[in-house]
Amino acid sequence: MATMSALTAMSIDAMLPALSEIGLDLGVQRANDNQLVISLLFLGMAVGQMFYGPLSDSIGRKPTIYIGFGLFAAGCLLSMLTSSFQILLVGRVLQGLGTAAPRIVVVALVRDQYVGRAMARVMSFMMAVFILVPVVAPAFGQTVLLVAHWRAIFGIFLMLVLVIGIWFAWRQPETLSPDRRIPFSLVRIGRAIREVVTHRTAFGYTMTIGLVSGAFIGYLNSAQQVFQEQYGLGQLFPLYFAILALAIGGASIVNARLVLRFGMRALSFRALQSIIALSVIVLGFAVITAGQPPLWSLTLYFLLTFFSVGILFGNLNAMAMEPLGHIAGVGAAVVGSLSTFISLLLGTLIGQSYNGTVLPLIGGFAIFSIAGMGVMRWVEAKKSLPQVS
Repeated sequence: MATMSALTAMSIDAMLPALSEIGLDLGVQRANDNQLVISLLFLGMAVGQMFYGPLSDSIGRKPTIYIGFGLFAAGCLLSMLTSSFQILLVGRVLQGLGTAAPRIVVVALVRDQYVGRAMARVMSFMMAVFILVPVVAPAFGQTVLLVAHWRAIFGIFLMLVLVIGIWFAWRQPETLSPDRRIPFSLVRIGRAIREVVTHRTAFGYTMTIGLVSGAFIGYLNSAQQVFQEQYGLGQLFPLYFAILALAIGGASIVNARLVLRFGMRALSFRALQSIIALSVIVLGFAVITAGQPPLWSLTLYFLLTFFSVGILFGNLNAMAMEPLGHIAGVGAAVVGSLSTFISLLLGTLIGQSYNGTVLPLIGGFAIFSIAGMGVMRWVEAKKSLPQVS
């Protein structure tokens, strides 16, 4: 379960050190276009998340996972063998469609088999692996590049998904019996979409997830250019990326302790306020330094900002799902898909605006966190209004 859930992070972060080489090898004219290798994986995920949950309720957990693994393997082969950048991007969309299956279905698999402390134990182990992978994935990609071509990264992805698939088929029984299955229905998905977009709390927090994640995807798109090229870190880039990734992982652990004491909403407001304050201050400093602040100051900014992002991720998803308990499965799929679409558009906008400075990236964090705060206040304003009987 842990390995399958970490497949998405590996597919994103291990590719970061290879972006420049891919662009040079495939004749990409604009350096910013290399970022599409990251962005379009999120496009596939956004589409896939909408359907895999209801599909697994209909045909079973294992067949749904197999479909996802098959799409991911096809995307790996396409990306590994092509000499066209456009075809490689099609392969990345297929990989995104594939990784969406374990991302959605794994949680259902765990819920089918465990309850109480046993479930908490399994989920904790999965979270530990999920936190670890973004820390080591860029170093893995960099190591492959030292001894092989960038295509070898896709080859290793392909071997990884085949091994996981065989292991999964051998060790994991089907957990959804035929008598518990629900026929697949586009009407059911449509009703869930309508309920999410018309419910103030669900829609508002889905929007906020999209805004916060949009800024973060902007970072993922720009990180290789910022650290490897703008600041000349070269092969040290994976080390810096790992340090910053630890801030998000650490925040997830701290949040588990703080949320019982302070509550999701209070923590989310404070985290978003922190991002706003930090981003506005550092943006002003970046303007003064012509978009080239010292590396130590940028690193400190990202560490503090990503710690706040780590606080927000779990809490915002939980708050978006609060009113959707009666449609939890398909509701989670809709919230995940809509927020990913929003974050994809915003993150791509930030990445494509990269101009050799950190101004678009820090400006994106400032603007989208301010917008997220506005949406949160809009959501909570209705709750504070007096009720008229």
